[in-house]
Amino acid sequence: MTNTNPEQHLLIVWHSRTGAARQLAQAALEGAQAVLQELEASDRVGIVLRTAQDTTEDDLLNAAAYLFCAPENLASLSGAMKECFDRNYYGVLDRISGRPYALAISAGSDGSGAVRQAERICTGWRLRAVAPAYIANTDAQTPEAILAEKKLTDSQLEPARTLGGTLAALIA
Repeated sequence: MTNTNPEQHLLIVWHSRTGAARQLAQAALEGAQAVLQELEASDRVGIVLRTAQDTTEDDLLNAAAYLFCAPENLASLSGAMKECFDRNYYGVLDRISGRPYALAISAGSDGSGAVRQAERICTGWRLRAVAPAYIANTDAQTPEAILAEKKLTDSQLEPARTLGGTLAALIA
């Protein structure tokens, strides 16, 4: 977490079992920090990195923009990220409309099921997508590969850095 007392901040919410979505969230944080530093806006715009299980209504209400990073599990959004949305949905409904958001999904092959679920939730909240959802494909196809700790490549992390930077720039 960086500067948490500025007027505005980007909230990066993540869940990960094997490390891939956590790496996407960390890359987004780095991208946002770099852009805010370049814009000399680090004192005005903060970044909050929060696990899905720790994200509260207040976190969502107090943020100016959002990046949701999660894995796709069994062709769906991960349970912990879905539970985060379920737990907070009605408490922020009609109170965060129009705010910018983006999605970064890690997947073993496809990712589109998780993207569809998250986009439907964000549409219900009337959030404004700033970019197409990014899917980092890990090509994990065996039980051993699926359950193994992931190490994403720089080329897989760069789009997450860009999403973080884009969202930070929009609220700077």
